[in-house]
Amino acid sequence: MRTVPPFRADHVGSLLRPEALRQARAQRERGEISAEKLRDAEDQAIAAVIQKQEAIGLRGVTDGEFRRAFWHFDFLEGLDGVESFEAPQGIQFKGGGQTKPKGLRVTGKIGAPARHPMLDHFQFLKDHTRATAKMTLPSPSVLHFRGGRTAVDPRVYPDMGEFYRDLGLAYREVIADFAAAGCRYLQLDEVNFAYLCDPEQRQMLQDRGDDPGKLPEIYANMINSAIHYRPADMRITMHLCRGNFRSMWIAQGGYEPVAEILFHSIGVDGYFLEYDTERAGGFEPLRLVPKDKIVVLGLVSSKTGVLENKDFLKCRLREASHYLDLDQLCLSPQCGFASTEEGNVLTEDEQWAKLSKIVETAAEVWGED
Repeated sequence: MRTVPPFRADHVGSLLRPEALRQARAQRERGEISAEKLRDAEDQAIAAVIQKQEAIGLRGVTDGEFRRAFWHFDFLEGLDGVESFEAPQGIQFKGGGQTKPKGLRVTGKIGAPARHPMLDHFQFLKDHTRATAKMTLPSPSVLHFRGGRTAVDPRVYPDMGEFYRDLGLAYREVIADFAAAGCRYLQLDEVNFAYLCDPEQRQMLQDRGDDPGKLPEIYANMINSAIHYRPADMRITMHLCRGNFRSMWIAQGGYEPVAEILFHSIGVDGYFLEYDTERAGGFEPLRLVPKDKIVVLGLVSSKTGVLENKDFLKCRLREASHYLDLDQLCLSPQCGFASTEEGNVLTEDEQWAKLSKIVETAAEVWGED
């Protein structure tokens, strides 16, 4: 039995918002209820979703990211020097969909606030669960990848090296605050390493003046700076996916182009890797994972309500074990179920059936209950 994260049966973090919460958020946007009333609705929904996760047997639980509109913007705009704005358009996904038109820009020196608002979010989670409270944060690379140089005021940061340094240090302070609050399971959502495996995304970076060959090392250094002083008993994982909004995606391509630096140069304890479709490539890059790290295979799709068969999941785990020992593997969905508040195209019942299937399959494969 694994007694430390990541767990044999795990999940990425975000969950479909219940209808009552969706209505409350819409009412707040229209000015029909106060911020306090919305927080009460969030508290009730989060307490209920914590109980549901515990009931199906998950050892690591989240708040479903129920207080967020976006998986990344909500945290990043809480840093000093970062502001949000209404962008000309949202983030474009394959299939024609795009998110709400929101963006981030750096207008001042990056720093950690006196107290990041999400510390209160974590505290509520920790106070309401008997399981391990898991906190999810966007990786620091997200603030750069979306907008690049154009999103960073050159008068504030004429040298991008200083921007990368300050961003890593700001994360370091915030992570220290989470550690002081009792967080011992932290996940960095790092989609950009997966995007760097897609020729189309690499061309986009080149066209705007970035060198995609240098970014993995830059991002790795930022992440290592961010987690440098974490407590010895704080487990940190990294989640990689290729885009997730209303069941749509952005990037494709296997992990091979970034596998060496991903597995050997970044000091995290484990990786949540997307493996639910052929867009993720094969299991071959797992051969490069060191013996002291864990890989959580995202074999269950959060993008569709079709329930995976346990025999199929076991077969895929056996295939992966040809490249990485089964004892270094765990099982999860490939991404969250609601990276934005809109959520993916499946029902709550289908979501819970998938998470339950993961718990059941893990118990049979690794002999845990």
